[in-house]
Amino acid sequence: MKMRFRLERVQHIPAVLEPGVLYVAEAFGAAAHLCACGCGDKVRTPLTATEWQLEESPFGPTLWPSIGRSHHPCGSHYWIRDGEVHWAPTWTQKEIVAGRSAEERRRKEYFDRDIANTPDKLTSFKIALSRLLQLVRAIFRRKRK
Repeated sequence: MKMRFRLERVQHIPAVLEPGVLYVAEAFGAAAHLCACGCGDKVRTPLTATEWQLEESPFGPTLWPSIGRSHHPCGSHYWIRDGEVHWAPTWTQKEIVAGRSAEERRRKEYFDRDIANTPDKLTSFKIALSRLLQLVRAIFRRKRK
């Protein structure tokens, strides 16, 4: 029988975690669970656009990308999909380095795209001032009627 996880939404991640429970503290953008291999290690995953994503289905939670524990003694590598643990092959050192490089590129592209689409402070000020002037004009038009 495959190991399964159920989702438990909490305000704070508890100090003591139960096996098979994926705790999610949305206010802090964080999830935590005990490693699926049974070693007892706490696995913490930040839930952000550049880190892990969480989806919920009637079958259970999905957390992606995969959980890679190459820097821990257990060396586990798995996905949680629809509440079920799917084991992945253990990565070689070369694959780990390549995976981390790909993550860094993905993060950089995300933030570069975000910065390119963010108006500078002067543009933001002009937009805010324009909206304020529109509001003031609308108020004075109502008073004239």
